[in-house]
Order: sequence, then structure tokens, then C-alpha cells
Amino acid sequence: MISVEKALQTVLNSTQNFGVEEIPFIKSFGRILKEEITADRDFPPFNRVSMDGIAVDFNEFSSRLRSNKQLSFNIEGIQAAGSKQITLKNSENCIEVMTGAVLPNNTNSVIRYEDVTIENGVATINIDAINDGQNIHIKGKDGAVGDILIPQNTKISAAEIGVLATVGKSFVKVAKQPKVMIVSTGDELVGVDEIPLEHQIRRSNVFTLVSLLERLNIPSETAHITDDKQVLKSKIESYLQEYDVLLFSGAVSKGKFDFLPEVLDELGVEKLFHTVAQRPGKPFWMGTTKTCTVFAFPGNPISTFVNCLAYFYPWYYKSVGLELNEETAILGEDVTFKPNLTYFLQVKLEREKGFLTAFPILGNGSGDLASLVKTDAFIQLPSDKIEFKKGEVYPIVSYR
Repeated sequence: MISVEKALQTVLNSTQNFGVEEIPFIKSFGRILKEEITADRDFPPFNRVSMDGIAVDFNEFSSRLRSNKQLSFNIEGIQAAGSKQITLKNSENCIEVMTGAVLPNNTNSVIRYEDVTIENGVATINIDAINDGQNIHIKGKDGAVGDILIPQNTKISAAEIGVLATVGKSFVKVAKQPKVMIVSTGDELVGVDEIPLEHQIRRSNVFTLVSLLERLNIPSETAHITDDKQVLKSKIESYLQEYDVLLFSGAVSKGKFDFLPEVLDELGVEKLFHTVAQRPGKPFWMGTTKTCTVFAFPGNPISTFVNCLAYFYPWYYKSVGLELNEETAILGEDVTFKPNLTYFLQVKLEREKGFLTAFPILGNGSGDLASLVKTDAFIQLPSDKIEFKKGEVYPIVSYR
């Protein structure tokens, strides 16, 4: 049995490189960028009007203000968004401008319509102070040609999608996703649409894992294998050749029908560890071949859930080059836990006075799947303590 810290380090030392693929930018949401995105021209590419109104020569406005002259300007024309730049021919006049339009030549300040009265082709300014360059988004202010706008290894969100479109990046390089098979085992499991007998339950862990992987935009396939060693060995042998990752739920404890560790050993999978000093999820098994990584989680639903979040997620993030920042929360109540194990305690998260606070929710053990609905995260309490006091800060593994 190894510590949680040692298990996690072992997991992180066993990452894979899945390669790079080029996909349409609009399909890249949630994927990990594998190239730098640079500006193909200045941003914005011209002095851009940022308010509907009139564009004037600031010096002319200032001169009139000093001389107490009327702040009325004849309108020479209209600069619409998307139209070629026009020029103010007479500095005593103005040009109507629309948001997003290029700023007309010989103008340098934009006064919004709300501060102007327009009658018979004349715009009268109703305020007595403006700034040089106001309401203008200066060319190149956001970035110059060649500037890095999105660094490599960024997780692509809606913001990045917009930038990709702006620079004309119709196809983008991203980390390939692993090919994953999720396997449940056990004669007691039946399909979701079946009516279980008194001694049976419906398969649920496999679909929990499918959903947890979907959060990472990882597609997966599923299979179920009964408690038959030869069938188990035959199917796993083919899966090891076909997939980058195998995720198992069940058959890794010490029961008479928990054949999985034995089968994996016979198939040449190198065991990295089996059993971790934690609760829940202690009988966790991990191993590798040259081409496949195997995560074998205990069959109890909370054990499967927490191990996927605490180990598979960090493994995946490191594999694709994404930095994972540790999240913490303040313990909202005193907790006592006597076993010399790291305790992944289910908690409800609340934000109090700007701080994230974790309130323990006690379920009915690692088989209490329904308790997950009432909670938001696991708070990780270390094994070297028995008493955990309200107000202390610990890492959390969030799933909301």
C-alpha cells in the first residue's frame, strides 16, 4: 500500500503523448491548443470608432471652446462600419460615425449621439469638455502583427474561439484525445433499461465515468465483462492492443472473483501500484504497457468517482500539457477521522465573505451513490492527523 502522494506522483510520471491533430476551429472548444496563435495584423487593424456619434477635429473644438464660439458643426457625411475610410475636408465640420467604423481622416475625437443634437444637417454639441482621442480604439492597441495572442497549451474556451476567428485560423492544432475503453465487471450488474432481480443492480459506474470524461471532451467506449477469468483475459488482451487507456470499475479487491489484477499480470501489464492509503478508493490498481495505461478502480461508486477525479484527471491534464492549479477550501465544521488514511470527505461548497467553505456531508459509505447528488466536491484530509478543525484549509477535488 502506498500513500496518496506517492500514488499521484506515480500516476503523473506515467503520462502519455497522444500526438497532435488539426481540426476546424469551431470544433476546438474545450481542447488543448498545440500551437501559438499570433496576430496576423494589428488589433484593431485601424483606428476604430467605439461609439455611435460624430467625429470632429479636437483642436477645432478646443479653439471654439476657448473663444466661446458656438459648438455647432455642419455634417459632411457618414462613415459607416465596413465602408472605406473617408476624409473630413473642412475642420469646422464633422462626420457622423458608427460603432466599428474606421475613424475618418482629419478627425481625432468621437462624441456620442447622446451628447449631440442634430437638426437640418448641423450637429450641436451639448457638453463643454471632450478629450483628444475619446471613444476611439487605437490601431494596434490590443496587439501588433506577430504578437502572441494565445499561448500553446491553453484550454480553448469561447474567448479563444473568437480570437481564432479574428485571425483567420479556420483550422487549429490541438492535442489528440486518448482512445478510451471503460469496462465494468461483475455478474451482479444488469443494463440500465433492465429490471434487476433482488440480487442484482443496474450498471451505473461506467456511465459516471463516461460523463466524467465528457467533461474533458474525451469520447469513450464502454463494455461489460462477467466474472469469468478466461472471458476477462480474452477481451482485455484485445483492448490493450486497441486503446490508449483502459478504465475499469470493479474486480480489483480481494474477493474470489476479483480476477483483474491477476489477469493484467498474465497479460504483461506492468503493475505500478495496488492499494492506496485512502478512503474511499483504497483498492485502486494502476499499470502500463508500452502503448496503454490501465486505471482499475474499486467497484463501489464513490470509490470509482473520487479516483477518476483525483488521479485520472491530473494524469490527463499533464499528458496534454495543461497546468492544473490546486483548489482549496476552508473546512466549515470540525471533523474526526481515526484511520491512518487520507480521507476524501464529501462536502457541500458555499462561498462565505469571499471565501470558499466546505461543509461535510456524511453519506453511507463508498456504496452510497445517491450522496453525490447532495455534494459538490471532496475535501482531502491528510493521513497524519485525527482532528481537523473548523477554519483549517485543505485541498478539494471539485466536480460541480
